Amino acid sequence: MARSLYEWLWQHEFWLPPGITWEDMQESEDTYYPQPRDLLLSIPFALILVVIRCAFERAIALPLSTKLGVRDKQRPKAQPNPVLETFYSTRRKNPEERELLSLAKQCDLPVRKVEKWFRRRRNMDRPSLSKKFSEACWRFTFYIISFFTGLAVLYDKPWLWDHRECWTGYPQQPLQPSLFWYYMLELSFYWSLVFTLPFDVKRKDFKEQIVHHAATIFLISFSYCANYIRIGTLVMVIHDASDCFLEPTKIFNYMKWKKTCDSLFMIFSAVFLISRLVIYPYTVLYNTYYYSMEIFQPFFGYYFVNVLLIILQLLHVFWSCLIIHMVYKFILQGTMEKDMRSDTEESDKDEERDKIREKEKNGITYFSNVTSNGYIQRNGSEPLNNRAHLANGHAKER
Repeated sequence: MARSLYEWLWQHEFWLPPGITWEDMQESEDTYYPQPRDLLLSIPFALILVVIRCAFERAIALPLSTKLGVRDKQRPKAQPNPVLETFYSTRRKNPEERELLSLAKQCDLPVRKVEKWFRRRRNMDRPSLSKKFSEACWRFTFYIISFFTGLAVLYDKPWLWDHRECWTGYPQQPLQPSLFWYYMLELSFYWSLVFTLPFDVKRKDFKEQIVHHAATIFLISFSYCANYIRIGTLVMVIHDASDCFLEPTKIFNYMKWKKTCDSLFMIFSAVFLISRLVIYPYTVLYNTYYYSMEIFQPFFGYYFVNVLLIILQLLHVFWSCLIIHMVYKFILQGTMEKDMRSDTEESDKDEERDKIREKEKNGITYFSNVTSNGYIQRNGSEPLNNRAHLANGHAKER
C-alpha cells in the first residue's frame, strides 16, 4: 500500500507540465535539480535555529531590553484557590455571568472578587514586555539577514528584472547552490516558528498566523519539489521587505519611543501595502497565472501553487485592513494606536476602576464620620466638642 501511495503521489502529471516526465529531469555531474529528500534537511536546521534563538534572547535580547529601559509591569497575583484554578484550567479562562455566580457560591466569595481573580489569573499567563521585546529582536535580526541574503542571491539573476525569465526552460532549470541555501534558510525559519508557536506571544490573529505558516511551508516545499525556485525566491524577498520594518516598530513601541515608533509604523505601512497589494499581485500572481501559460499548458501543479499564492494574498488583504484602520486612527489622533493584533492586559482599567470605587467608598465613610462627630466648622465657629460638653443631658459652655 505504501508503495502504491508513493507511486501515485509522484506521478509526473501532478508535478510536471504536459510532455515532461521524471526521466527528463535526470541529473548529471554538472546539472542538479531539486530533490524532495532535500527538504528533510530543514528539520534539523529548524531545531538549530530554535537553539540559536534561545541563546540570542538570553544572552543579547534580554540584557539589551534592560539597558534600553524596557521594564516589565508588576502584576498582582491571583490568590491560590483550587476551585477557581480547576475551572480556569479545565473549563474556560473567561467564565460567563451564570458561571461566575455559581463559582462565587462555591467559594463563598463576592462575585466581584471572583471576577478580579480571573482577571489577574489571565494576566499572569500573558507574556511580559521583555519577552515581547526579545521575540521582536530575534525576528528583526532574522528578517534583516534573510532579506539582504535574498538580495545578494538574486541581484544578478535575470528573473529579478524580467519576470518572464521565471519560466524560461521550465522545469529543466538547474538548481544553484546559493538558491538551495536561501531556500533552506527560509524553510527552516518557518519550521522553527511552528515549533515555538505554543511558547511565542499569542496575538488576536493567532489562527491566521497558523494558516500563514502552514501555507508558507507548503508553498516553499511544493515550489521546491516542482522546481518553482525562481518564483519562490521572489515571493520570499517581497515578504521579508516589509517585515524588516514591522519588528523595529514593535521594539521602539516597547521602549516607549513614541515618535520613532510612529515614524517607523508609517514607513512599514507604506512598504507593506505597496509590496503586498501591488508588487506581489503583479510580480507573483500575474506572473504565475499568465506568463507561465506562454511556456506550458495548465496542470495540477499549476493550479495548486496558484491556490497557495491566493491564500497568501487573502491573508495580505486581512492584515492590510488592520493596518489601514490603524493608519486612519493615526491620522485622526496624531499618535499610533496600540497594536490591534496584541492581546492587552485587563488589569489596567479594571483594577484602577476598583481602586477608585474603594477610595470613593472610603471617602464617603470618612465624610459621614466627620459630619456625625461634629468636625465640620461652619461660619468660622469652633468645633462643638471644643466649646460644649454634655452634663446631665444639657450642653454647657466651657
